[in-house]
Amino acid sequence: MNDPVISHLRFPFELKNDQVEAVNAWLNNNCRGTILYSTGTGKTEISFECARRLVETYKKNDGPKNLQAKIVSTREDDANSDVLSDDSSLVTCCDTNTIMDTKDRYFQPEDYTFTTTSVISRHGNYRISFFNILVLVPRVSLISQTINRLIKYNIPSERIGGYFGERKEIREIVVSTFHSVIRNPHLIKRSNMVIIDEVHLIRDTSSSFKRIFDYLVEDPNKAILGLTATLNTKDSRNKSLLAVLPPLKQYPIRDAVVDNRLAKPVIIPIDVKLTDTELKEYDEYSTKIKNISNKFKRYDATSMTLLLKKGGFASGMAKAWFSNVRKRKLLLSYNENKLLTALDIIQNRFPNERIMIFSETLESIERFRDLLKQHNIQSRIIDAKVKTKDRANILEKWGVDFNILLSIHTLELGIDVPQVRIEIILATTSNINQIVQRIGRVLRLVEGKTMALIYVIYVDDTTDNKVLGVINRAINANPDFKSDKISSDKHRRRGLVTPIIDKTQRIDIKNFGETIKNPTKKVVSRTQRAISIIESSLDNSLIVEEKGKGKVDNNKKTDGTGQVIRIKNNSHRIFTVRSNTDKSKFYNVNLEDNTCTCADFVFRKSICKHIIATKIVSVY
Repeated sequence: MNDPVISHLRFPFELKNDQVEAVNAWLNNNCRGTILYSTGTGKTEISFECARRLVETYKKNDGPKNLQAKIVSTREDDANSDVLSDDSSLVTCCDTNTIMDTKDRYFQPEDYTFTTTSVISRHGNYRISFFNILVLVPRVSLISQTINRLIKYNIPSERIGGYFGERKEIREIVVSTFHSVIRNPHLIKRSNMVIIDEVHLIRDTSSSFKRIFDYLVEDPNKAILGLTATLNTKDSRNKSLLAVLPPLKQYPIRDAVVDNRLAKPVIIPIDVKLTDTELKEYDEYSTKIKNISNKFKRYDATSMTLLLKKGGFASGMAKAWFSNVRKRKLLLSYNENKLLTALDIIQNRFPNERIMIFSETLESIERFRDLLKQHNIQSRIIDAKVKTKDRANILEKWGVDFNILLSIHTLELGIDVPQVRIEIILATTSNINQIVQRIGRVLRLVEGKTMALIYVIYVDDTTDNKVLGVINRAINANPDFKSDKISSDKHRRRGLVTPIIDKTQRIDIKNFGETIKNPTKKVVSRTQRAISIIESSLDNSLIVEEKGKGKVDNNKKTDGTGQVIRIKNNSHRIFTVRSNTDKSKFYNVNLEDNTCTCADFVFRKSICKHIIATKIVSVY
């Protein structure tokens, strides 16, 4: 009890160099800023270490000149008031008998009298007995997850409290939600440090959430750390966030995959068409949206919102604009061919695999649930209406009583399900934050898992097309992040890009001298067979890089039919691809030369399924 509880923090592993660099970047920026780390790469551990290092820094420097140990009353009539030492130059250290009573409160409820073991001048030997930390998470379901992780890292449970709903525990470390802290700002005022998970959700357009920043900036000495997977620094709606918590270090999905910190995300976009009836409706909505935009010279939601506030005819037109945008989005979300394609993936490719499915609207999720039920496939929906206890029960039975889990946005944030390898995204979103969170849900590493398949089903020639570009940005990095160290040299040398492959085969194979824009049926068929190889590789590892065999001599090579070929003497990456139909056959793929020892390539000199599959899987 003589030290802040965060001093007890002990990890059962060593932090990675990039994590230590992130901690140092935050400390060197006056303990304020945002860390942008992909889901599953340890940003929570970074935040705990930041707090521990800050306290250790205080001790080494005989304490900060501005630090006070703040003590908050738990009496209802004083819920919003701080009880401080009369002399602000002193730090009050509390006796162990008064830290906690049987009712899980900080001090005796009858009065504020407490015994001090010492009152220490800031000019003498400085010791801090406790250091109040507030951890903010966006959802109640994440509170227990955060508390359990703190306990796992050697923090005593009796010094950690949860603050939400009827549960109001004031401890040295308090974990609460955005909504709870807005109603109880004393949680921020009493804290020496505030950690905000998924900080990108606090935008200027959310007047209630923005109040959190108003409370934070009242104390210029408060340590503040923001955590998120992505942040658009060019978005004007993030102005307050960027002013208070500027981005300090980024570690995108691409870098984490290269460093073997995350599983490989294999993106398989599948384009579908609108039915004739749907196409007619889509065109009607689009025409109305376009006409209103042209009339008022406003083409986005932000400018239309301003028009909405003017009242009168203009406001009515703005309402009509938003109504048609919503109807168009709804139409795309439950497009018949999208749902049938997702059904095919589940029914014919992965009938026994746990699968996570995201959509944009509850209507589409409910329609898909009904479609699955018609085919005797059990599923469950998790949305904002599902209570925390029920959600935990559903997740526990996932993979036992049913395999298909359906969600809109609820599962995007913080849910840890590392064993899941298959995800289906029914597009209609161009929000990079959502895409990063959704992809991140299936990339956590677990024994035996090397990659995850992410099917993106979108309606071609509609606003759905934007999703492919957003996925590319989400995986590779935030292009607008201002840093000289966005990624290491080895990442830049590889020139990594997200593989984009679909049934129309829009993939540019280097050195073939052409981009196939109008594919033949044979090309489409090869692409589909390549995807089949990738799907089979989830369990059988059909595609393996031959480590240490970068240099291939000029000896004769034979393919499966006995045909003799030559591979140039070079230092290119060589892969062995096993046939998914004949397990005794193996083919060598040279990615730099785009050569393969299979008969399809040797005799026809055309792109083969082995090259396509290898390029997709080996992009990292």
